[in-house]
Amino acid sequence: MRILVLGSGAREHAILDALLADPAGHDVTVSPGNGGIAEASATVVFGDITDDELVADWVQANPFDLVVIGPEAPLIAGVADGLRERGVPVFGPGRAAAQLEGSKAFAKRIMAEAGVPTGRAVRAGTLTEVEAALDELGAPYVVKADGLAAGKGVLVTDDRAAALDHATHYLQQGAVLLEEHLTGREVSLFFLSDGHTVLPLSPAQDFKRLGDGDAGPNTGGMGAYSPLPWLADSFGGEEAFVRRVLETVAEPVVRQLEDEDTPFIGLLYCGLIVEGDDIRVIEFNARFGDPETQVVLPRLVTPLAGLLFAAASGELAGMPWPEFSDQAAVGVVLASEGYPEAPVTGRPIYGFRDALTVPGIRIDHAATAWSDEHDTLLATGGRVLTVVAVADDFREARSRVYAAVDALDLEGGQYRTDIAAAVVAE
Repeated sequence: MRILVLGSGAREHAILDALLADPAGHDVTVSPGNGGIAEASATVVFGDITDDELVADWVQANPFDLVVIGPEAPLIAGVADGLRERGVPVFGPGRAAAQLEGSKAFAKRIMAEAGVPTGRAVRAGTLTEVEAALDELGAPYVVKADGLAAGKGVLVTDDRAAALDHATHYLQQGAVLLEEHLTGREVSLFFLSDGHTVLPLSPAQDFKRLGDGDAGPNTGGMGAYSPLPWLADSFGGEEAFVRRVLETVAEPVVRQLEDEDTPFIGLLYCGLIVEGDDIRVIEFNARFGDPETQVVLPRLVTPLAGLLFAAASGELAGMPWPEFSDQAAVGVVLASEGYPEAPVTGRPIYGFRDALTVPGIRIDHAATAWSDEHDTLLATGGRVLTVVAVADDFREARSRVYAAVDALDLEGGQYRTDIAAAVVAE
């Protein structure tokens, strides 16, 4: 199969690795890719991947059997629509359905229509409305930008002044959402959808805060692990948990969008909060999550290409749930100095060879480019790499991943040291 993956981050690198691992063999091209992706596959830069007409024209001139859209921006821009209009199988929702991620107010409306459990929310378009909502919902205050904000649009704080400042900033771009504060453990669960039928992947836990112990600002994600053995405590195991989310969240949302003639074709990311046996939705994304993808896909046994093509072609009905290994996967993000506010870029990254000598290690590149001057890769963004270890248990996976991270040398680099520590302690 000839496959085009649009994107340039660690998520797209993980998708690429999973596609290339398929024994059937696939010809995979990534656009625009990055320094690490280019070492594993063909990459091509043909222009702005959020330009729907440009992408459709290029794909029509360079035919592919399947196009996989990784990031949210092209989905919100309607790139999937332009490709489908020309008969190209696309894994990724159209512009209308992608509003599940593009507008938190839209997502809340869909959840209300579908009867999906979530927290209370108030949409505010003025500072006066924000103040009234903060008073109504009380502390801790949860303030979210209604649109895309690169993983940095959410603030959870007991400081009312900080909540007002955050809301004021994002009101300049549009409305904000004030939400009820939900307590519990966060879970990310991905679902494949062909617009009607929904199949689950395996859950993961993401770490959004910059520092150990969930200190510091929100980021795009500093690490993740999968599976989640603690789900057995309240649900009797992962399968029972996944089935409940499938039946109470994913299927109702996909069917609601189908009823509104905006079919969701692609990857539905469900961000959940779990307390005891109570499950509520925090947010939806319209694509594979990062860094959860980096720990979920290495455990996938079922060939990924077949699943993505079936979703893009409306052929998921009757297919069994995807299979996963029982192994543990732990991913740790290496970020540049100053991330997330003002990352320092352009610094060389050394130690790849030593890191890859650790058993069970893979490195997914997020923001790298090759430097002839330094004869190594440079950090070109905030989150630079995700180092992932797969092992028979979490203790060994953590030992391996941190041995590999410690072998990497990026001046000013920062990472969390507590990813999956709690699951080992349990």
